[in-house]
Amino acid sequence: MDSSRIVKNDHSPPSGTQKGDVYSFAIILYEMMLCESPYTQWDFPPKEIVKRVARAENPPFRPTVPQDSGLNDIIKDLMYDSWQENPDFRPTVNEIKKQVMRMNKGKRVNIVDRMLVKMEAYANNLEEIVEQRTSQLIEEKKKTDKLLYRMLPAVVADVLKQGKTVAPEMVDSCTVFFSDIVGFTTLSSKSTPFQIVKFLNDLYTMFDEIIEMFDVYKVETIGDAYMVVSGIPVRNGDRHIVEIANMSLHLLSSILKFKISHVPGKELKARIGINTGPCAAGVVGHTMPRYCLFGDTVNMASMMESTGLPSKIQLSLSAHKALKMHMGYKTSERGAIEVKGKGTVVTYWLEGHRYFHRPLPVCIDEEETYTRKEINNVMINFN
Repeated sequence: MDSSRIVKNDHSPPSGTQKGDVYSFAIILYEMMLCESPYTQWDFPPKEIVKRVARAENPPFRPTVPQDSGLNDIIKDLMYDSWQENPDFRPTVNEIKKQVMRMNKGKRVNIVDRMLVKMEAYANNLEEIVEQRTSQLIEEKKKTDKLLYRMLPAVVADVLKQGKTVAPEMVDSCTVFFSDIVGFTTLSSKSTPFQIVKFLNDLYTMFDEIIEMFDVYKVETIGDAYMVVSGIPVRNGDRHIVEIANMSLHLLSSILKFKISHVPGKELKARIGINTGPCAAGVVGHTMPRYCLFGDTVNMASMMESTGLPSKIQLSLSAHKALKMHMGYKTSERGAIEVKGKGTVVTYWLEGHRYFHRPLPVCIDEEETYTRKEINNVMINFN
């Protein structure tokens, strides 16, 4: 933009002048030395910028040079002089040439070389910035993925990230776990909301750390209810009952040792119910998608928990049959109980593992490979 070429008082076409070229030199010098376009400090369209330059404002409408730009004072003065509002006050091209030669006197580089050095430095700096931003983007993506994998199974989350729809599926056999805190309603009535939130957070943080040791997926927590499944969405053959049984023994042992921070003398007890059977699963919702399980297997697992007893693990008949396919687990028959919607059913208690306090084989069976440390950590006898 050449202020001397802009016609301010008549409608004749603009004509070029040497003084206008000097103004153009000042703008180019600004771009070259500061590595940015002029007038970017204002969010004006080009036409508005031209109008303001043509109005001969006082002070003149010119690009702003930051105080910390690091520009040489001689270069700054040359730039300011070259875009003076009055063309007569601007230096001639010859004067500019002499001044540039004086600046480069005794130096082997010329102004073109200086420009190339500036451009190279800018390019290197840009590469560094891009690398830094890319690294930050990767770290943020890791955090986002970690959060997403906590909300949904990894295999399901990866499909959704690709923009695809997760089709619902039917699984022939899986094992569902429910737990509930005994006396939670009474405890809540005698505690503040902050105390209840802290209590549940401490308890379920412990639960979450424990279930990471097993091939299970936490479906959800609702109040003091905790729901876990194994065998879905990732199939694990017939190991799902073993994973849930081992996890239940470990959780129950940890619950018995757990201390409530605001009621340290109170003994915490939980009911646990387990059921094995077919199950339907799928992602529900778009705004906050949830991976949900449906079917009679889920309902029966919930009934096993609600009809259970404190500090006991109740197995349905199907769960007991599945567990008996694997050696070492100690169970006892509870007998026939009334279950809503099911009538009279026979259930069992899971009491522990008979290899407690003795070295365990590396493999429970041919398909289950656990380390001795992992097995010894979870095989707990409650007798």
